Amino acid sequence: MSASTSYEHATVGSGRWVSPSGRPERVTVAVYAADPILRVGVVQQLRHRPEVDLLADTDAEGAQVSLVVVDNVEDDVAALLHRLRLNSATRVGLVVGTLGSGALQRVIECGVSAVLRRAEADQDRLVHLVLATANGEGVLPGDLLGKLLSHVGSLQRSALDPQGLSLSTLTTREADMLRLVSEGLDTAEIARKTAYSERTVKNVLHEIITRLQLRNRTHAVGYALRNGLI
Repeated sequence: MSASTSYEHATVGSGRWVSPSGRPERVTVAVYAADPILRVGVVQQLRHRPEVDLLADTDAEGAQVSLVVVDNVEDDVAALLHRLRLNSATRVGLVVGTLGSGALQRVIECGVSAVLRRAEADQDRLVHLVLATANGEGVLPGDLLGKLLSHVGSLQRSALDPQGLSLSTLTTREADMLRLVSEGLDTAEIARKTAYSERTVKNVLHEIITRLQLRNRTHAVGYALRNGLI
């Protein structure tokens, strides 16, 4: 899929949230999905909640919550998330099949703070995600929250000691990609594992090699291993 892909789209209202006045109100939701099957599955889960109201597609831009449902975070999905972020009327929640640590960083950069894995997306969890998103609350599976906290800690250490040979020398994304290189994966395989495009993988690895003044990927892996970076 490319960034210009036309996502299957439906709009619904779901759940209750706390308005600025403190009164519970319905939440309007726009559902974006990569294919009709994903869309129908989520809409059917939300449709029969007593709090749900269906809206016309033309009202999608004014939805309080935009719910994006995908298998993984590719470039076209990131483009959609970025576009939705520019809409001040909506907050974005994500229902995703697989999400590695690199993709998590990408999602956070797109302004998404509420994430649910598709395998766990039953009716109650979907409604909880919608309500939390509408209220501006963060929702992450426990393991992803741990990865996020680790990444934030890495950034803090990097700011305090940017020249030090420690884990802060590499970002989480860089370390993940170098670790995959050390396991013998090529560019295409790393892209699939991390949910980045092949171009992004090449750019990240090139940045590591250039910044650390190394010769090639093999040299970079050896350097990282010697210094305990991966």
